[in-house]
Amino acid sequence: MNFTDELVQWYLNNKRDLPWRNTTDPYVIWLSEIILQQTRVEQGMPYFYRFLEKYPNVSSFAAAHEDEILKLWQGLGYYSRGRNMLKTAQLVQELHSGRFPDSYDELIKLKGIGEYTAAAIASFAANEAKAVVDGNVYRVLARYLGIYEPINSTGGKKTFQKVADDFLNKKFPGLHNQAMMEFGAMLCKPKNPNCGICPIRAGCVAFKTNAVATLPVKLKTVKVRERFFNYFLITEGDTILMNKRGDKDIWANMFDLPMTETDTLLTVEELLKQPEISAVFGNSIKVIEVSPVHKHILTHQRLFVRLIKIEKQPLKMHQNWVKISVQNLHELALPKIIFILLKNIFNL
Repeated sequence: MNFTDELVQWYLNNKRDLPWRNTTDPYVIWLSEIILQQTRVEQGMPYFYRFLEKYPNVSSFAAAHEDEILKLWQGLGYYSRGRNMLKTAQLVQELHSGRFPDSYDELIKLKGIGEYTAAAIASFAANEAKAVVDGNVYRVLARYLGIYEPINSTGGKKTFQKVADDFLNKKFPGLHNQAMMEFGAMLCKPKNPNCGICPIRAGCVAFKTNAVATLPVKLKTVKVRERFFNYFLITEGDTILMNKRGDKDIWANMFDLPMTETDTLLTVEELLKQPEISAVFGNSIKVIEVSPVHKHILTHQRLFVRLIKIEKQPLKMHQNWVKISVQNLHELALPKIIFILLKNIFNL
C-alpha cells in the first residue's frame, strides 16, 4: 500500500470515536474546529457539548449575546475565538439565511475562518477536495519526507500546502484529511512518537536518518511578555466592585476587578504610593489581606497576578466600574485567573 492508503487503514482501525466525526453538518463541524484550535480534545469536548446543547443551530448562535458566549467559553482561553464565532454566526445568518455553507469558496469569506478551517469543513461536510494542513499534518509530512523548511515561514507554508495537495486522495478527501490529522495527534506525536508501530516508518526519512526529534523545524519569532497585574477587592455588604473591560487587550469585554498594571512586581507599600493609586483610593488605604502572587501562562504572555483586599472607603469611580451582587458573580464572563481568585472567597 502507498502512504495514503497506509494512513487511512491505520485510521479506520485506530480512530477515536468523536461526535463531530459522525455528522456532515457544517455547523457542528465548525463548532468543533474552532473550539479545538490550540486545545486538547479532552479539554475541548465538554465545551463542544455545552455549545451544541445551548445553540443547536447557527441561527440560535447568531441570536446570542456576546456576554453569554464569553461566559460559556470561560476557562478555554483565546477568548477572541468566541467573539469571532459570534460574528461568523451572525454573518451566516445575514448572508446565507441561517444555512451554514459547506463549500470552501463560501467559507473562506467568513470572519474567523481561515484556509485550514475552510478546508476542514468543506472536506468533512461536502467531501470537497481540499487538503487540510494543521500542526499534525505539518509534523507528519516534515518527518516522512524530511522537509527542513520552517513550517512557520512564508516559503514553508507554501511548500507544505503543495505537498499536502499532491498527497490528497481526491476521491475521499475528507477521510484522507481525518487520517492525516489523527495520525499526527495519536501516533506521530511531537514528543515520544510511537515509531515502533508506525505503518509508514519504512519510507520515513526522519526515522531512517534519526531526525524525528528535530522535525518539523519552526522559527522562534515570539518573545514572551511578562506583565504584573495588581487587583483590588472592594466589597460593600453583599456587593463587589467589578470592572467591565474594554474591547482591547486580553479578556476584551469580560469582567475582572479594578486593577493597576506595573512593569515589575512591587511591594504593596511601593504599589500604594503610585500616583494613579492614590488618585483613586486616596492616601489612607487600609489593606486587609494580600494574596500570594499567582503565575498565569498565556500563549505569548506570562502574567503575575495578586489580589489585594482593601477596606471600603470613598473612591473615584472609573466609568467601567460597577457594583455587582456576589450571588450574581457566577453569571459573569470572568477570566479564569479571576474566577480562581474569587472562587474560594465567595464559594463560586
